[in-house]
Amino acid sequence: MKLVLDAGGKRQYLFHSELVVSKDSDFFVAGPAVGAPMAVMTMEKLIALGADSVILYGWCGAVSKDFGVGDLLLGGTAHCGEGTSRYYINKDVCEPSAGLVGAVLASFDVSVASPVWTTDAVYRESRRMLEQLADKYGVCGVDMEYSALCAVAAFRKIDFAGLFLVSDELWQKEWHAGFAGKEFKQKSRKVIQLLIEKIPSFAAVRER
Repeated sequence: MKLVLDAGGKRQYLFHSELVVSKDSDFFVAGPAVGAPMAVMTMEKLIALGADSVILYGWCGAVSKDFGVGDLLLGGTAHCGEGTSRYYINKDVCEPSAGLVGAVLASFDVSVASPVWTTDAVYRESRRMLEQLADKYGVCGVDMEYSALCAVAAFRKIDFAGLFLVSDELWQKEWHAGFAGKEFKQKSRKVIQLLIEKIPSFAAVRER
């Protein structure tokens, strides 16, 4: 928010979250919106206000040993473990927008889009459950919003992609959390800054 405000952006009313519109009104930044229901409420409002392309930036837990704290993970197939997406789609998986995913892929240090599982109940995850998701579906990350937003985007026919910074490692024998570290927070700020800088190239992509 601060980066956009410092560049001349203006705050706009969004009763359950925050919304800042850029100086030239060509993009916006909204949030926070933790959990699928709140994130969907935010997205629906933004779509009603005219949004036709949304990039989610968030943190995720790594299920795969290929990802460690501070790594970037670009969302691929969304596996719906939350309760909101079923009101928008009648299946357990959803795909982000290929064109927007490709644009993000070309702009960040990631080589492939990876499957993400979204849950409402992070304290009900079990090691066995996560191992099964990884083995059966190739799930690499766990979050609380991605699949629901992916479903809304498909239903409302807008473009959508999700980019995550790995905040904790769930594949370790003991849970390894890194989201409180100074380096992690600095990396997160850099990712946000780069996302904002790359918005013109993302805006050129429109599929749905």
